[in-house]
Amino acid sequence: MKLTFLGTRGEIEKRTRRHRMHTSLMVSYRAAAVMIDCGLDWLGKFERLHPSAIVLTHAHPDHAWGLRNGAPCPVHAPQKTWETLTRCRVEDRQLIKERTPTKICGITFEAFEVEHSILAPAVGYRVSAGRACIFYVPDLVFIHDRTAALKNVQAYIGDGATVTRSFIRRRGKTLIGHSPVRTQLTWCQKEGVPVAVITHCGSEIVTGDERQLLANLRAMAADRGVEVSIAYDGMKLEL
Repeated sequence: MKLTFLGTRGEIEKRTRRHRMHTSLMVSYRAAAVMIDCGLDWLGKFERLHPSAIVLTHAHPDHAWGLRNGAPCPVHAPQKTWETLTRCRVEDRQLIKERTPTKICGITFEAFEVEHSILAPAVGYRVSAGRACIFYVPDLVFIHDRTAALKNVQAYIGDGATVTRSFIRRRGKTLIGHSPVRTQLTWCQKEGVPVAVITHCGSEIVTGDERQLLANLRAMAADRGVEVSIAYDGMKLEL
């Protein structure tokens, strides 16, 4: 399995050479290439990547609005995402049922419900092909069934909105927003995940001293027995 981080910028105004495009991941296996998320930055641009299929985590603009004019390939998403995504002219809409492994172009995706937004319910994906298995979740407060989601996962690819500061708010009884990287590293420690890669980078990473932040993160991760890196646009990883 080959991973290409097409974009690593969250829904923020600031952009840099390393974090220019809205967060998206291309998962390649044999002849297939499946794109996860297609935010507004990708409108009119993603077609040149020739994805075999597109999979969506949720319907927020920075994850799905690149599809407003349609897509040249099948698009897979949970029912709640399709119900929210009313302005996209996608003709070939495929349904992904939560907690049901679904093979897409030879790559298996299993959706796990995560807490993130009331208006745009989100999932993370356990993605496997051959001997490789990752968990990809660019936006979340927490994973509802974390142990099952992260069992035997080689790499956790998570939310970089903040590093240590909590960005979680309450709407009634529901939590929305983003858990800090520090919390996600603790999840990896508890579930035995050896590698964490941070994407969907917020202002703290994009506008800050990324080298110093990474040094701090590595120390934080080392205390938990986890290796960590910060993804950047164009970064490749092979499992």
